[in-house]
Amino acid sequence: MDYHRVRSSWSLFALIAFTVLVSLTAGCSQNFKDVNDTMSLAFWGEDDASLNAADINQLPYASLYAQIEDGPQAFMVLALAEDKPSLTSNPNDSSTKTEKNLQLKWLSSDKGMLVTQAGRLVKTLNLPQGNLVAVESDFTDPLALGLHLSDTPTVWQYTLDWQPGYHYGYQALSQFEPQGKQVVTVNEQPVDVLYFVETVSVEKLNIAYQNEYWLSPNNGQVIKSRQKPAPNLPYIELTILKPFA
Repeated sequence: MDYHRVRSSWSLFALIAFTVLVSLTAGCSQNFKDVNDTMSLAFWGEDDASLNAADINQLPYASLYAQIEDGPQAFMVLALAEDKPSLTSNPNDSSTKTEKNLQLKWLSSDKGMLVTQAGRLVKTLNLPQGNLVAVESDFTDPLALGLHLSDTPTVWQYTLDWQPGYHYGYQALSQFEPQGKQVVTVNEQPVDVLYFVETVSVEKLNIAYQNEYWLSPNNGQVIKSRQKPAPNLPYIELTILKPFA
């Protein structure tokens, strides 16, 4: 724990100040009493972060590991969970009426942010290689509906916006394929999961790539993923250590 507490004081101050602002303006329910202890663990640093299960479980915040390509592993904490419409604007899509649609905002101490919805990366901020600006669709994401259910559609259409460059409104077609059961290690514990591969095709660019998802067989929650946010951006691997509740 002490190793992580010697990170740059300026970076920690910036993150703490930002989190306090979020708490005051958005009514965040997590106590400021725990901010100093928790924020000192969140960074996008030069060395891999690795915390033991006891430390993670004691934290009041949801948390994850994130890794960009072959870069260092970062420990990130949940700063804010916002109510958002489902990734659909279709008024006839009845699944959105009862579905809980939250965008989870995960922060690092250098102000990097990952935003996930139903386990999918839908936005990133301040990443060095570029950023996903938006994901939009007229249909509900199969990840939100629950791929563990036999009647969930496995094809999805959506649009992507990303930077650098003027990349807006690119049509993407997603196809999920189940790959059976696996066991992954999360927070020092083996976890039974369902493994899915998502093939994303962007016809305008003649590009296709694959994302990977490891899901809870009980509720379809994404436990681990390896996602390429947009065609020109690197893969990001996410492992949920302590889920948002």
